[in-house]
Amino acid sequence: MGDRVRADGPTPSSGLATDARGVTPAVGKTLEIGIVVLFVGLVTTALLGGVVPDYRTAAGAEVGDRVLATVAQEVERAVPPSARDVSARRTVELPSTIAGSGYAIRVDGRSLVLDHPDPAIGGRIDLAVPPRVDRVSGRTDGGAETVVAVRDGPDGLVVELRDGGGP
Repeated sequence: MGDRVRADGPTPSSGLATDARGVTPAVGKTLEIGIVVLFVGLVTTALLGGVVPDYRTAAGAEVGDRVLATVAQEVERAVPPSARDVSARRTVELPSTIAGSGYAIRVDGRSLVLDHPDPAIGGRIDLAVPPRVDRVSGRTDGGAETVVAVRDGPDGLVVELRDGGGP
C-alpha cells in the first residue's frame, strides 16, 4: 500500500515550482510596457520620418507665398498714382524665419523672388507697377525691418527694396 500515490491535487506539469507563480504578473507587466514603448517608438519614427517634415514644408511654402504677396502689395502701394517729385517710404513687417530657416527677398527685373534654403519653399511674383516706374531694385533679409522707398530718377521713378534704417 505504500506504493500508491494520491492524485487529488494538481501536479505541476511544467518545470516551474509552485512558489514561482508570483513572478507571472511582473513578467506580464514588463512585456506590456515593452510593447507600449515599441509602439510609441514606431509611431514617433513614422511621424518624424515622413508626416511632420512634409507638413512643415507645406506650411512653409504657404507662409512664403504670403510673404511674397505682402511685399509685392506694399511695393505696388508705395508708388503714388500720379505725382511729380516723389519721395515715399513704406515699412513692411516680415517673419524672421520660414519653416525654421532664414530667407531673403530680392528683386529680379520687375519680379520679387523668395530665396530659401529649402528648394520646396520659395517663389516668384510679378509686380504690377505703372510704366512710369523706371526700375525696381534691392534685396532684404527676413526678420529685418524692410523698407520700400520710392524716389524720382532721371528716367522715371526708382523703387528700392532694402533693410530698414537709412534715408
